[in-house]
Amino acid sequence: MKKALLALLFYQVILVGCTTSAVAPDKTGTGRQATAATSYFTNPIADGADPWVIKKDGYYYSCSSGNGGIYVTKSDKLTELGERVKVWETPDTGWNQSNVWAPELHPFNGKWYIYYAAAKKPGSPFVYQRSGVLESVSDDVFGPYEDKGMLYTGDSIQNPASAKWAIDLTTLKLNGQLYAIWSGWEQNAETDKTKQHLYIAPMSNPWIISSNRVKISSPTESWETGGPLDLNEGPEVLKHQGKVFVIYSTRESWLKDYRLGQLALTDTTLSPLEPENWNKSGPVFQGTDEVYGVGHASFTTSPDGTENWIIYHSKKTTKPGWERDIRLQQFTWNADGSPNFGIPLPAGVPIKVPSGEE
Repeated sequence: MKKALLALLFYQVILVGCTTSAVAPDKTGTGRQATAATSYFTNPIADGADPWVIKKDGYYYSCSSGNGGIYVTKSDKLTELGERVKVWETPDTGWNQSNVWAPELHPFNGKWYIYYAAAKKPGSPFVYQRSGVLESVSDDVFGPYEDKGMLYTGDSIQNPASAKWAIDLTTLKLNGQLYAIWSGWEQNAETDKTKQHLYIAPMSNPWIISSNRVKISSPTESWETGGPLDLNEGPEVLKHQGKVFVIYSTRESWLKDYRLGQLALTDTTLSPLEPENWNKSGPVFQGTDEVYGVGHASFTTSPDGTENWIIYHSKKTTKPGWERDIRLQQFTWNADGSPNFGIPLPAGVPIKVPSGEE
């Protein structure tokens, strides 16, 4: 361990020594020292959890929850997410007045949509979580936003009140059809110690699920089970070379064994509504002795579009709980077109900034 720490310190010293600088004249003519932007950053880049980042028109937009609302940021740098701006506040009453979790920001048809989970009662047990959507009234990502209501996430669409427990909803657009994918319970329960599965359903537009849900994944593999609660959650869509991947989180979010699994729709002419068309593998990204509980990731590219990056959260300690931070690193692709996320890098290790950000 001592040798590893000395090697890391030596590497950091070399990097600092390689930083370039230039002298630029100021208005007084005496000149000032201007240091060139560093080519490296270190994880973590921020506190928080369930990071959602999307790139559009040369900017990175992120979405998060806290203090009774939802926040959006805008930045031209992936390593600096920007100032948080509150775009929506929870109502005083209703199904979505508390426990706002894991919002995601998606652009459709010139507007922005925020998908999120919330509950009618604060705190635990977390048995009232349902999924909803907000719609911007214009193309301005900072709103204002209109509450489009709860999304239907159950088995009897003729009865909207029969929606089932649902969190972490995201979208998939495939062959001209929009789908919702989320984590849910088979039946509503009185305890939050309930197994979670992944579901999919078609959407008639960005705020209406138009059919009953279909289960596409359950925590059944050895690397998905073994703890106090079996779960699949945090599904995120990743496309590459004509294939569709759903990268999801499994094991317990409050423990160090949280990790990522993968569903693959390798033939996109097949229906994603048929569970047998999805192939499961994993874990595809998991913690180490130095990085704990990696999960709930999103994906984007470098500013110049030449690199692929994963943004994820990890636990700050091995102690059970939800104290987490946000990290990012570059990933590559395997020969079969599937993502290769590698191994999570420890905090403090210098990482070259995304290409085009320097």
